[in-house]
Amino acid sequence: MFPIYNILNIHKRNLKLTNMKQPFTASSSSSSLIRKARLSPYLFTLLAFIVFVAILYGEDFVCLLGQLDPNLDRLATRSEKRWEKLPFSIGKTPDGCDLFSGRWVWDDSTRPLYEESECPYIQPQLTCQEHGRPDKDYQYWRWQPHGCDLPRFNATLMLETLRGKKMMFVGDSLNRGQYISMVCLLHKLIPEGQKSMETFDSLTVFTAKEYNATIEFYWAPFLLESNSDNAIVHRISDRIVRRGSINKHGKNWKGVDIMVFNTYLWWMTGLRMKVLQGSFEDETKDIIELSTEDAYRMAMKSMLRWARKNMDRKKTRVFFTSMSPSHAKSVDWGGEAGLNCFNETTLINNATYWGSDCRKSIMEVIGDVFSKSKFPITFLNITQLSNYRKDAHTSIHKRQWNPLTPEQIANPVSYADCVHWCLPGLQDTWNELLFAKLFYP
Repeated sequence: MFPIYNILNIHKRNLKLTNMKQPFTASSSSSSLIRKARLSPYLFTLLAFIVFVAILYGEDFVCLLGQLDPNLDRLATRSEKRWEKLPFSIGKTPDGCDLFSGRWVWDDSTRPLYEESECPYIQPQLTCQEHGRPDKDYQYWRWQPHGCDLPRFNATLMLETLRGKKMMFVGDSLNRGQYISMVCLLHKLIPEGQKSMETFDSLTVFTAKEYNATIEFYWAPFLLESNSDNAIVHRISDRIVRRGSINKHGKNWKGVDIMVFNTYLWWMTGLRMKVLQGSFEDETKDIIELSTEDAYRMAMKSMLRWARKNMDRKKTRVFFTSMSPSHAKSVDWGGEAGLNCFNETTLINNATYWGSDCRKSIMEVIGDVFSKSKFPITFLNITQLSNYRKDAHTSIHKRQWNPLTPEQIANPVSYADCVHWCLPGLQDTWNELLFAKLFYP
């Protein structure tokens, strides 16, 4: 499995909840043998020197290990020790439990977590049953980590934690899907007349009045200012991002208690990205081209810099959701050339499957930047587990914004949406992982 970069912030805050037990159970047990071994004076001296350097240089030593260690999962575990107790945490994930490594298991007793018809906040682009999908199998799969269990989503705990607070999802339409999923997971506990959803340009706000809480989504597909920032009209092929412009959107994010960022899909326009060095208002624009990886690195550093300046690490949490895979090429999983996710109803069973649309170079950028961060951030690595779910896309079962042509109708593969996900479905699992990392890091 591709490395997971899970850089956690651990800071002092005690959330007092009665009768709450750590919900993790081990699915397997192991024992270890301790053997005595003699150390030569030379080896002992070397080990003592390494320990001395680790203590002296702290974070730099961790980063060095990350560069040497091909399995950065272990780097992530070591890096957790850099921080104190995380805000909102009431327990911890057992040692050796990697929530992002596992398998999908059929579960028609506890899935789905809600019904499509019961959540009026799902956008018509994601209501697959309403738009004619004949099967519901995609709703009954549950993520099972290896060696432990994923904590059950507790809507009551989540809402009580959000009392008097603000949670915000910032990014593109995939992050908006995760946002809508979170609203659907919570709204049934809120009485009618005590909840509302409003949209103001780039900002959508769900309000739970009884809890004095809001769950919000802010459209910023690059996080930085770009020429694709219009929340309605943003289908621009020649995309440009503006260097050093995080505050253009960031001024609307202040005061958030739990932040969930994402950005990936909109960067995938090729191997190069146009970067504006001045202002979009300049008559003559100074535009340079960077590799996609360098431009993405620029955005990640800007995001972390904004978080460091505007988020209180002792009271708030910041999450980053990894790239969401698409399934536009069936040859990736051994299918026929020219096909995609259309009519796919089964999962990919190859544990090492990695779609051609998911750039590992981008994951490496994230791992490098996050490992050197001075601000704690929790990485939600949903990429590998989502890679298996070619069955869960909206495909043709969604609202079409433009009338279909006769050619499209004759060839559904040509307009199948293999990017976005049906709700309820896969993105509910993303929020189960977010829940687990929020309360049991």
